Amino acid sequence: MTDHPKNKIEQALSTQFGIENVTLHYGLSQDELFYAAIENDKGRVSLEGDTNEQKAFSTSLGLEGPLVYFSDPTCTGRPVDDTFAVARPEVESTIWWKDGFAKFEPLAFDKLFARVVEYLNNKQGSLYVTDVFCGWDPEFAEPYRFIGEYATHAYFCNIMFPKAVRDDLDRPETGWTILNVPSFIAEPERDQTKSNRAVIMDIVNRVALVVGPADYCGVNKKTMFTVMNYVLPSKDQLSMHCSANVGPDNDSAILFGLSGTGKTTLSADPNRLLIGDDEHVWTDLGVSNFEDGCYAKLIDLDKEAEPVIAAALSMKGTLIENVPPLEGKRIEDTNPQEFNLFDGSRTENTRFAYPLTCNPGVAEGAAGPHPKTIVLLTADAFGVLPPVSILSPEEVMYHFVTGFTSKLAGTEVGITEPQATFSACFGGPFMSQKPHVYAELLAKRMSEHDTRCILLNTGWTGGPHGVGQRMSLKHTRKLLDAALSGEFDGSELVSQPILNLRMPTTCEGVPDEILNPRGTWDNSSEYDKQATELREMFRRNYEEKGFADLGIAAAM
Repeated sequence: MTDHPKNKIEQALSTQFGIENVTLHYGLSQDELFYAAIENDKGRVSLEGDTNEQKAFSTSLGLEGPLVYFSDPTCTGRPVDDTFAVARPEVESTIWWKDGFAKFEPLAFDKLFARVVEYLNNKQGSLYVTDVFCGWDPEFAEPYRFIGEYATHAYFCNIMFPKAVRDDLDRPETGWTILNVPSFIAEPERDQTKSNRAVIMDIVNRVALVVGPADYCGVNKKTMFTVMNYVLPSKDQLSMHCSANVGPDNDSAILFGLSGTGKTTLSADPNRLLIGDDEHVWTDLGVSNFEDGCYAKLIDLDKEAEPVIAAALSMKGTLIENVPPLEGKRIEDTNPQEFNLFDGSRTENTRFAYPLTCNPGVAEGAAGPHPKTIVLLTADAFGVLPPVSILSPEEVMYHFVTGFTSKLAGTEVGITEPQATFSACFGGPFMSQKPHVYAELLAKRMSEHDTRCILLNTGWTGGPHGVGQRMSLKHTRKLLDAALSGEFDGSELVSQPILNLRMPTTCEGVPDEILNPRGTWDNSSEYDKQATELREMFRRNYEEKGFADLGIAAAM
């Protein structure tokens, strides 16, 4: 007679971590987790509240609708300043240490982990455990065991990650574990944390510890993404912060881009099947998604423009995070379609987790063949980059590690003019190895599979933000379609000498005059001045990041 799975989990947690005097809830269905979250998830919801407030609620749809969850008011996004990796000798030289991914001393981590285990054993409370995978590719998917105090977090992991990728594994030996204990309050002087919370990854021992008010659901997703960005390049596989889709001719495309560049919008193409919208790997076999769900921003959602998300808001098995209740109305009496998605009073980072299958066309197995086209998206608010540029392999590496876009006036406090933003590999905070590692893997894969690459600017034309106008989505889609179809292959190109970019002179369905941005400005000398200023920003970023020392050739 075989042991009951719960008994195996209890034994594993005791042997692996010393966790013993707790009540384990393992293998609960989403329905069971839904009710457990409403009944048991307690913590702080408001700044003036105590640590015993209800965290999760049903709507008027009950079990047939979404779970509504509120994180700690001081943690409505990733706790960047409180994110660490354990600096063990085996990995210290290969991790990309930076702001938002700081060193944590091994001895301090071991002591803190032991203190958390002692706390849990003394508390004798409940822990929710769910087993999922990070990745759809059976060969490279990493087993991920979530253990935490909140049923909501287990519910979230079940939405976001695939389950039965493979079954020939012993999770305590081969898998990754996240132990998430929001009720444990860290003491900076004692625990060597920066505050009362911490997210700490121990790559050598395949465990991550989350303590204190770091209960934003996205922590349980992005921590594993950061882990994958260390593990997969070490196996010569390219992990990527991107969206991906596949066309009717079995031609995959990858779209890299930071927030506001149109990555999600452009990857949702009725003529192509979606592979995924956020986290992927390019392996020896092709492209596949890490996830089984989507984690969309809800703030200012246009329901007519985003009908898939709008419809999913009323679906069972979804999760609404940090959308404020309507004034004078209980959440339990509110239909999810009634929520004011323009209310940013709690946070601008309101979120919605829903299954990937809510999208109308999803690629089988959330995977596709080797990509034919790579798109680097940018939203240039300075109005000087061409709408589309054709990149050589060397230029791809440069623009990939640069990861340029721009922040706009009004998007953050204190921003009154457009500001250049550079995020290496279009996901700098999550890249746990050094940028050149990903760039070299990208160049290798592109060479092996004869993959083309374009730089697609969804930003401004005819002048900077405030003077010119945003690039038409219609024209952007035409340019993207042309690139995907190979229309630009071998076409006539002209050079933009200041920025050292090559532009096509024509594209079906797009006015020729907008393809060269200099001609769209009323004053050409003003364009040249602005282009020169942007070029200098690129050059400063290149020097400050030390890309030359990493073997990345300057392209601007």
